[in-house]
Amino acid sequence: MTFKFLYISTLKNYSTEIFNSIVLYAPKLIAALALLIIGIYSIKFVNKLVQKVMQSRQLDPTLSKFLLDILNWVLRILLFVSVIAKLGIETSSFVAILGAAGLAVGLSLQGSLSNFAGGMLIILFKPFKVGDTIDFQNVTGVVSEIQIFVTKIISANNQTIFVPNGILSNGIITNYCVNQNRRIELVLRVCYTANIELAISTINSVLQNNASILKSPLMQVVVKDLTDTSVHLAVRAWVNNADYSQVSSDILLQIKQQFDSIGIEFKP
Repeated sequence: MTFKFLYISTLKNYSTEIFNSIVLYAPKLIAALALLIIGIYSIKFVNKLVQKVMQSRQLDPTLSKFLLDILNWVLRILLFVSVIAKLGIETSSFVAILGAAGLAVGLSLQGSLSNFAGGMLIILFKPFKVGDTIDFQNVTGVVSEIQIFVTKIISANNQTIFVPNGILSNGIITNYCVNQNRRIELVLRVCYTANIELAISTINSVLQNNASILKSPLMQVVVKDLTDTSVHLAVRAWVNNADYSQVSSDILLQIKQQFDSIGIEFKP
């Protein structure tokens, strides 16, 4: 009986202490929960407001998304710290732990941070934008998406290539879409026995009859080099960027057909 009485008495004491703790802690818990709910809706409101401001100022869509992501995470971290502070948890030690963890993660992810910085530089200075055709380290294609860490490029054969922004921002990039026009330059090798003047006039005729070739700057057909086995003719013509590939193919086909008809042979 004595043991049973002590057990019941101890259980009542624990129940009383738990109940008192809940009563004392309930206001903090309710306040923290209210702060969390208000904070979540406030973050959504701020994001929508900032997004409207960016759209009104016509900022680059990639830059807008990038800045909104950063703002969203900063506000979430601040909300988290505020909620745990409202619960009565000491935040100074937590902030110190967070800082140490951030340093450790930063040291272990140096390559990723380099790509992150490269992404910021690309978005801010815009050496290219989505839709541009670029060439980088023998990788040629259309920029499909500029992400924080990588840039996605679609090649001519529809392959998706991911290039890290770190090396992309520090390398030499050829952007074919900065200028509206682009020059076609073809080198044709013909035999020494061929009539070079006839070959040049034939090529000029092909160029003049192609409606996609621009009249200015002027097209050129010149002797570029004389080698041991052949004469090199340089064919230069200006076209719009969008017409470059198709016009290059058309010119080669038409020159081949005309040369066959007049008996001029190409030299391999």
